[in-house]
Amino acid sequence: MDHILEVVADSRGVAAQGDAERSAFDDQELLDAYSHAVVSVVDHVGPSVVSIRTQARGQPQARPGAAGSGFVISSDGYVLTNSHVVHEARSLEVSLTDGRRFAATLVGEDPGTDLALVQIDAPALPAVRLGQSARLRVGQLVIAIGNPFEFQSTVSAGVVSATGRSLRSTTGRLIDGIIQTDVALNPGNSGGPLVDSRGRVVGINTAVFAMAQGISFAVPIDTATIVIPQLLAHGRVVRGYLGFGGQSRPLDRRMVRALGLAHERAIEITGVEPGTPAAGAGLREGDHVVAIDERPVQTVDDVHRLLGADAIGRPLRIGIVRGGRPLEVQVVPAEGR
Repeated sequence: MDHILEVVADSRGVAAQGDAERSAFDDQELLDAYSHAVVSVVDHVGPSVVSIRTQARGQPQARPGAAGSGFVISSDGYVLTNSHVVHEARSLEVSLTDGRRFAATLVGEDPGTDLALVQIDAPALPAVRLGQSARLRVGQLVIAIGNPFEFQSTVSAGVVSATGRSLRSTTGRLIDGIIQTDVALNPGNSGGPLVDSRGRVVGINTAVFAMAQGISFAVPIDTATIVIPQLLAHGRVVRGYLGFGGQSRPLDRRMVRALGLAHERAIEITGVEPGTPAAGAGLREGDHVVAIDERPVQTVDDVHRLLGADAIGRPLRIGIVRGGRPLEVQVVPAEGR
C-alpha cells in the first residue's frame, strides 16, 4: 500500500513537472508566433514607410520644418499621408529608409478626412498592400510603423480597441469609421500605416489623446480607397454644398407626436448664405430640418454624410418644420467650395 502511494506521489510530481514544462513551451511558442508576426510585417512593410519633412509658408528655410510619416501606395512614387502633415506646406521632402531623399509635390489633400497624396520622382518603389478596415475585429493585432520624434522606422504594436469611432477633423467634419487602438503613437507617427498581422495596411495613423494613456486613432483604409481616386482626379474631394448653417436642437415632444416625426431632434437653421442652393430653395433661419430624401437627420453631421459627390446637381427633398407645420422644399446641391 505504501509503495503504491509512493508511485502515485512520484507520478503526480512528474506530471506536475511535465505540465510546467509544457506550459513554458506553449508560452514560448505563443511568444515566438507573436514575434514572428510583428517581425514579418516590419520586414515586408518597413521599406515602404517614409519620413516627410515640410517647410511652412513664411518659415525661414534655415529653420527645421515639421516632420511626419507616410507610405508608398504605388511603385511609381505615390505616397499617402495625413492632410495635417502637409497642409499649407511651402516645400515637401520625402526620405526613404535607404537614405535617399526626394523633393515631393502635393497631388491633393482632403482635410475633411485628414488624408493627402504626395508624389516623388522615384521608380520601382516598394509599395504596401491595402487591406479592408471593415473586417477588423476588436482585439486584433495591429502594428504601427512611423517616425516619431524623427526616430526613423519605429515600430509599435497593440490591438484594435474599438471600431466605428468618429473623430472630428480640422474642418469640423466628422470622420466616420475611425479605428481606435492601444498602439503607442507620438508626434511624427502621423500619416504612417497601421498594419494587420498579414502585412496589409488597414489604417492611417492620425491622432492621439494627449491626456490619455493607450488611446490612439487611425483613419480607416476603406475611407482612403474612396478618397484617393478623387485626389488623383481633382486634387481634392468633391462634395455637395447647400449653403446653410445649423445646429442640433430638441423638438417639442407634443409636436413630434402630432407630426409623426421619426426623432425628437432636428437641425435648426441658424443662417442661410445669399445666392446658395439653400437660399434659392427658400430655406429660412429658424426652419428645422428633419429629413433629406425621407432619411431622418438630427445633426449637421447627418447632412454632411448625405452630401457626397453623387448629390451634386440632383434634386433633394428637404423635410422641414416651419412655425409648427411640416413642409417639403426641393434643393439642388452645388459643388462644394
